[in-house]
Amino acid sequence: MTTLSVVPAEGGAWNLDRVVQDLRRSRSSRNGIDATPRERHQLPSRVTLEQVTAGLTSALFPSHFGPADLTPERVDYFVGDALGTALRSLETQVLRELTFVNEPERRIGARALELTREFAGRLPSVHELLESDVRAAFEGDPAARSLDEALFCYPGVTAILHHRLAHELYRLGLPLLARIISEIAHSATGIDIHPGAEIGQSFFIDHGTGVVIGETAVVGQRVRLYQGVTLGAKSFPLDPNGVALKGRERHPVVEDDVVIYAGATVLGRVTIGRGSTIGGNVWLTRSVPPLSRVTQVQARSEVFLDGAGI
Repeated sequence: MTTLSVVPAEGGAWNLDRVVQDLRRSRSSRNGIDATPRERHQLPSRVTLEQVTAGLTSALFPSHFGPADLTPERVDYFVGDALGTALRSLETQVLRELTFVNEPERRIGARALELTREFAGRLPSVHELLESDVRAAFEGDPAARSLDEALFCYPGVTAILHHRLAHELYRLGLPLLARIISEIAHSATGIDIHPGAEIGQSFFIDHGTGVVIGETAVVGQRVRLYQGVTLGAKSFPLDPNGVALKGRERHPVVEDDVVIYAGATVLGRVTIGRGSTIGGNVWLTRSVPPLSRVTQVQARSEVFLDGAGI
């Protein structure tokens, strides 16, 4: 048998000195992403935010994501400990984002503490929304055997859990942290919900892969989406330099009790009236009134017998 060995190559074998110098020149170019020196501070950490989200999840649902030997007498202690650990780490990440956007340094520490405290105060309301989302998943899918199964296993529940947390950070003026948390869920589930989207209670995404919900979308209560649904923008207004204008309302408004089936695409600032049903693979760029039923044009079907018509 022939044994292969790998001999470490010296930097010269890859011209590393030249590559490093070229990378430095590229970073220091006027339009480079790394053009601004960052020696003063560190950027937010995705790894830390994954840990923060896991800690918050265990505090919100300790019976499901806490330790296996957790007893009723220890629940409050565990929740307090998990929250304390998660919020201390989150405060550091808030501080990094504020520094990143050049918040005045004389009050940046106090501001980070204030924002983290405000976020913590919103967690009970977030929990109530998530309770309604888990129940919507259980009640909306006949394959679900229990609320526990929906919470543990459903990608739509995972995505909305991350979104509820990210949305509060977004509302507090921390869009970078919010976007990182949203993208953690996007990577895990294939569901892309911008943290700016406003989503009412009892929201359910069934199956989920490929769902996209844009930044300015507004989704009412008891809305159900299936896989591959897009609530997107139809066009992007540009400034005189051809750069997309930010912050415009450009995504759909979906009112209460709407169902949108797999593969449907709804684009622009249109309104889907309450109680409407949007069929699979529909392409929709106009508003529809309440209680509408929107489907594709029926395909023409012809039947030929004994070779007739061929």
